[in-house]
Formats: sequence, structure tokens, C-alpha cells
Amino acid sequence: MYSRRTFIHRAGALSGGSLLTPVLAKATAEKLEYTFQSRLHTNAEVLSTDEDFWASIQQAFTVSPNLINLNNGGVAPAPKSVQDAVERYGRLSNEAPSYYMWRILDQGREPLRKKLAHLAGVLPDEVALQRNASEALETVIFGLRLKAGDEVILCKQDYPNMINAWKQREKRDGIKLKWLDFSLPIEDKSSLVNAYLHAISSSTKIIHVTHIINWMGQIMPVKEIVDGAHKLNVEVVVDGAHSFGHIQYNVSDLGCDYFGTSLHKWISAPIGTGLLVVKKNKIKNLYPLFAAGDPESEDIRKFENLGTRPFHIEQASGQAIQFHQMIGGERKQKRLHYLKNYWATKAKGINGVNVGTSLDPAYGCAIGLLQIEGKTPAQVDAHLFEKFKIHAVGIVWENIAGVRITPNVYTLPADLDILLDGILSCTKA
Repeated sequence: MYSRRTFIHRAGALSGGSLLTPVLAKATAEKLEYTFQSRLHTNAEVLSTDEDFWASIQQAFTVSPNLINLNNGGVAPAPKSVQDAVERYGRLSNEAPSYYMWRILDQGREPLRKKLAHLAGVLPDEVALQRNASEALETVIFGLRLKAGDEVILCKQDYPNMINAWKQREKRDGIKLKWLDFSLPIEDKSSLVNAYLHAISSSTKIIHVTHIINWMGQIMPVKEIVDGAHKLNVEVVVDGAHSFGHIQYNVSDLGCDYFGTSLHKWISAPIGTGLLVVKKNKIKNLYPLFAAGDPESEDIRKFENLGTRPFHIEQASGQAIQFHQMIGGERKQKRLHYLKNYWATKAKGINGVNVGTSLDPAYGCAIGLLQIEGKTPAQVDAHLFEKFKIHAVGIVWENIAGVRITPNVYTLPADLDILLDGILSCTKA
């Protein structure tokens, strides 16, 4: 098990050990250490409802006490240890930028690559640091060697940036896009898998699949889709923007050829951090988005030719990884699922309210879609904010309409009780 004491004493350290920064205020750090030591052997399911434990986690964040943020699916706040690291490394960079950025902070890139690889369950030489999921996935989309007539399968519920990237390739290169269209949620794994596999033709080269549909939280059976596609010599690109650090899995277990995610969502890394994973044997034939000296290099680092970048943001991702590991992936998933079901189960008992997300942990986790009869998503969103200072987001997109409710590890049931008051109030407004 990951050493909680190691987290407290080492989470602020940069490679080389000379740039130590406090992880948290001393009292908070000591409370966290005591909390974790006292629950080292507690079952993750039991711990998911241990409010003293999660109240301690909440104290590691600096979230506003006057606003209930339930839009963590867009971008999540970083714990204070990560914020402090960004500030410390940023100040250091400005003391002598070309020296501290290139000769000091940049030396932490390879250790960071190893941490990310360990977290993802892949080889370090398969990991490229990116700024977000869109950059990672567009590197793949625009780097694949597709020609006119080659077919790509995707669905209308995928993320717009990815859809637009594929449409640009369609317009520019003459590839063919084959669209699936789902009415979600779906709690039938075989029907989801078969929808993709039955769409494959002799011209199909790529399947693009979103691991967790960002609009409403549907978990897609990626591994089964990948396994079936590979039997037909079709490669798979996985959008893991909302699954990485949210649900427990290794990227290697998915078996996909290409994977992109953001770290500023469920890892709570600094805003503007992401990850690209490319299978080792696929790197050579994937062109980089930003030109490299050798575009056919087998070195994953060819995808990192961004030029001058915010080193302080990149390096502070290490603290976020350690914070995530301190909690533990299984503990985190169990808590997030508990929070979603806490409000969703009660909301479904209110007349005129529907939840457009599965409560089954196989098909949904933290993200839930609130729907109120007779009210538009915009009206519900506005009511929750104006009357209860709850920040969520209205969704209207391809067979999906509602308000996305997304708690995080710092969210407490008391916050969700206020949400339930808001939902009841909205039904009567």
C-alpha cells in the first residue's frame, strides 16, 4: 500500500531535492497523516461513507465555502499542495527563466513521465506530456496515415473538439466518417459493443470511442470494443478525458492503440496538463502535431515539440499524482459513485424528476444528469445558481438534455442535501 507518511514528507519534492515546498499547512498535514494511518486497512466500500475521512480530504482544498461547485466534470480544482507547487515553481522560473526553466525544472520531465506511466500502467516510452485531452487526441487524429476512402467509426455523443478534428480530416483528406447515435443511458454492454463492431466494413481503419461520455457519465465498454476491433485489424483511439483518475483501470488493460486524457479533471493537476499514450509499435508511423526533427522517430518525445511552455504547471503535476495516490484509485471511485447515487437516488423519488445516468457502477460513476419535467436545462441551471448558489452546467447535445451534476472528493453529503432542496424547489417554481 502506498505510504501515507511518504506522501506527507515527500509530496513537495522536485527531482534533485533542492526545491522542497511545503505540501500543506503543518496542522492540515498532520491531520491528514493521522486520518490515513487510522484507516489503512479500512475497506474502500466502507470508507466511501466515512464522513470524517472525507472531511479531512476537503480541508486539503481551497474551494469556496459560499459556492457549491458541482461542475467538476469541466475542470477540477487542485488541492493546495498543487497550487503551492505551481506558485513556487513559477516564482523560481522568473528569477532567471532560461536557467531555472531549462536547466532545473525541465530535469523533472523524465521523472514525471515515469510517474505518469506508472499511474497509467504503461511503459514510460509510451507516454507523452500534453496540455489537455484535445491536444493529445488531435495529435493522433491528425497524425494517422489515413487516405481518401478510409473509414472512421465514431458516435454523435463524442466530444465536439474530437468530432471537429475528424470532420476536418474528412474535408481535407476525403476520409469517410461513419456515425453511431445512442440514446443514453444504456445498461447493456453487448448492445454497445455490437454497435461499434457491426459498423465495421472492409474500409474501416479506426474506431474512436469515448470511455466516459462527458455529457451524462455513460461508461463505455472500451476493452470489449478494442478486443473485437483488433480481431478485424481495426485500430482504436480512446478519449479518456473523463475516465482517467475517475474510475480504476490501467490504460494497458484497455488494449487500445492510442489514448488521450486531461490531468486537470480527475487527477486535479494544474489547469493545462494532459497525457498521450501511444503503443510502442505505433509511434513510428504516427506523425507529430508539432513538427519534429524526425517525424518517423520511434521516440515518444517527438510529440512534445511544443517549444517554450509553462514548466511550473507541468512540474506541479507531480504533486497532483501523489495526492491522487494518497487517496487511492479504488477509494476515490467508490466515493465518487456513492456521492452520485446519494443525490440521484433521492432525486428520482421527487415527482417530475428523472436522472439520465445509470446508477449501476458498471455504467456510471461521479457524473449524473438531472432532468426536470417542464423545465429546460438552462432554467434548471439558472434556478440552482440564483436560489442556492449551486454551480452546475446545462447540457443540450445529441439526444441528451439536462443539467450535469458532478461532485468531487471534496464534496460532502451536506452539499448534496442543498442540491436536493434546490431540485425540489425547482419542481415547484
